[in-house]
Amino acid sequence: MTTETDIAALWDRRDSVTENDLRGRVLVTDVIDRLDRGELRVAEVTESGDVVVHEWVRQAILLSFRLLPVEEAAAGPFAYRDRIPVKTTFDGVRVVPGAVARWGSYCAPGVVLMPSFVNIGGYVGADSMVDTWATVGSCAQIGQRVHLSGGVGIGGVLEPPNAVPVIVEDDAFVGSRSMVVDGARVRRGAKLGAGCILTASTRVFDAETGEELPRGEAPERAVCVGSTRVRSFPGGDFGMPCLLVLRYLDGTEHDKLALNDVLRRHGVAQ
Repeated sequence: MTTETDIAALWDRRDSVTENDLRGRVLVTDVIDRLDRGELRVAEVTESGDVVVHEWVRQAILLSFRLLPVEEAAAGPFAYRDRIPVKTTFDGVRVVPGAVARWGSYCAPGVVLMPSFVNIGGYVGADSMVDTWATVGSCAQIGQRVHLSGGVGIGGVLEPPNAVPVIVEDDAFVGSRSMVVDGARVRRGAKLGAGCILTASTRVFDAETGEELPRGEAPERAVCVGSTRVRSFPGGDFGMPCLLVLRYLDGTEHDKLALNDVLRRHGVAQ
C-alpha cells in the first residue's frame, strides 16, 4: 500500500517524472483508487473543528497529471479523452443521466447526482444532493445531508501547496447559483440563500448586531444572504460584496420550508 513517504519521495523528483515511470504510476494509481473508494480524503474536519489537509494525497493527484497517459474512455454513448477517466463505482448512489464524476472522487451511499460534475479529490457525504449544473471542484469536501442547489459552484483547489479546500459541513444548504470558493467554509447546518458569493476573504456580518464575524465562513446554523458593504476608494464609494447573517436556526429548523420562511420575511427570494 502506498505511503506518505513514497509519495513525498516521488514529489521531490516531480520535475523529472514522466509517463514511462511505471513504479511512480503504480504508487499514484493506488492513492487515487483509495480516494475513489472513500478510504482516503484530501482534507477532513477534526472533532475539535479544525481542518486537516493531507498534502501528500493532493500531491499524488498532481503527480497523476504527469504520470498517467491520455487515453480514450466511454460512458454509454459518450466518449472522453483525458488522463483521468470517469468514475465507474457508485455503490448506493443515484446517478442521473448527464452527471459526470471523475475517478478519484467519492460519493457516499445515498448521494444523488443530478446532471452535475464532481472533480477528482472531491468528497460528497452520505444522503447529499448535487443538483442540476452544480459543480464540486477538485478536493472540495461536502458533508452529509447537504443540498447543493442548481448551478452552485463549489471551488476546487490543487495548488498552491497547503491551500485549504472548500469545506461544506453536514446539513448545510447552498442556494441556487451561489459560489463558494477559495477555501471558504460553510459550517454545519448553515443555509445560504440564492446567489451568495463566499470566498476566504469575504467579510461576514450579523444583521441584528452589526458585529463582524470571522471572514470566509458561514456560521453554524446561520441563514445567510449575499449583500454589499460600502467602501471608499480614491475613485468614489462602491458596494463590496459581503455575507449577511439574518438569523440562526435552532436544532429543529433544518428543513427547506423553515429556510424559505426566513428568507420570505426578509424579502429575499430563494
